[in-house]
Amino acid sequence: MLAIWVKVRIDPDQRERFLHGIEVDALGSERDEPGCLRFNVLQDAADENTYYFYEVYEDAAAFEAHQRAPHYAAWKAVADTLVGPVEIAQLAPVFPADAAYWAKRPADG
Repeated sequence: MLAIWVKVRIDPDQRERFLHGIEVDALGSERDEPGCLRFNVLQDAADENTYYFYEVYEDAAAFEAHQRAPHYAAWKAVADTLVGPVEIAQLAPVFPADAAYWAKRPADG
């Protein structure tokens, strides 16, 4: 399993454009990619212009597939809204360790 933690800062004047692009990518990732187990977008509580992405993939191949997915283009299209460097960490999930926790669950309703 592979987790990705990404930290970005955005141009406040481009917030709506940024949020739309990352929403398209995050929702498309969870909905359309069997190997994407989680894609959360979080806003820093102390700095409204800083965002974090927490992504979990079955493996490196699933992450590579993510980068080729059609909705990934929405994220790339708003990369110019970022200010400063993108910080990326590749992580290995430790807890929860139960594979059932990470299994894709059907949508309710």
